[in-house]
Amino acid sequence: MKALKLHIAIVLLMGLGLQSCFHNVARVDPEKEMDISGKWNDVDSKLTSEAMVEQVLQEDWLGNHMRDEKKKPVVIVGFVKNKSHEHIDAETFMKDIERSFIQSKKVRLVQGGEKREQVRGERADQQINSSQSTMKKWGLEVGADYMMQGVINTIVDAYKRKKVVYYQVDLELTNMETNEVVWIGDKKIKKYVKN
Repeated sequence: MKALKLHIAIVLLMGLGLQSCFHNVARVDPEKEMDISGKWNDVDSKLTSEAMVEQVLQEDWLGNHMRDEKKKPVVIVGFVKNKSHEHIDAETFMKDIERSFIQSKKVRLVQGGEKREQVRGERADQQINSSQSTMKKWGLEVGADYMMQGVINTIVDAYKRKKVVYYQVDLELTNMETNEVVWIGDKKIKKYVKN
């Protein structure tokens, strides 16, 4: 009898263990706002990119450039430093900003950083392996007029099972020739989390 009870207990424990191995997954609309943990998420990324695009494309720097240079400005997107307390991949909202630059047809975009190096590596490979008529020449890259860079900061105020997390994303646009900062934009997000 004792062995039977032990056997039943082991089977029940194994059943519970197996049950915890299965996950319930549901597909949801990517546009649906969801915030489970209170940490930075896709909604925050989207809100940030939308706010920054609205700000940067409506500021004076763009009209001033068009008036003075008689052509669309060329922008390179640089590095966004994460100084927050959590892992935030800035590439998601920066890609949305780059896409909006192109779609607006107000700004030209050039590659920077690692991607630029990959393009240059391919161009170097073409010098050896492509025909004369199709290989791309050196020294014809479009130089950027402006570089966009930024920083993400957070402030956390916590007490017992409650906390307020304040995110601030600051982006700035710098004139590559003069080093003048021509635009600064920000997006602030504040979350109240109760566990």
